[in-house]
Amino acid sequence: MEQILLHLIGDYITQTNWMAMQKTRSNVAAALHAFVYSLPFLLITQSGWALFAICWTHYLIDRYRLARYVVFAKNWVTEPWLKWEDCSGTGYPSSAPPWLAFWLLIIADNTLHLCINYAAIRWL
Repeated sequence: MEQILLHLIGDYITQTNWMAMQKTRSNVAAALHAFVYSLPFLLITQSGWALFAICWTHYLIDRYRLARYVVFAKNWVTEPWLKWEDCSGTGYPSSAPPWLAFWLLIIADNTLHLCINYAAIRWL
């Protein structure tokens, strides 16, 4: 439970509007967000490797919007005719309702962060 709360605090409470708007365009914004995001995890781990993994993977996932590739890959398994060009925004085809594609991408993004954070805290 603590890990989920720290994720929510780090990803939503401490993220400024500037970070949110610039993190997919700016290495500085993405890095600053990832660093600030990682700080609350000091409450449950002092492992430098775990904190590094949490910070670095958060940077990569947010900066390059990696969750959309995961979403596209899982959709492609059952719909191999999908083309990246039609799905690059969210991982879902443009025929998907925009509100649904947006929220499912947010959920996938959060799931990636939570899984990686858990693994880092548990095994590093």
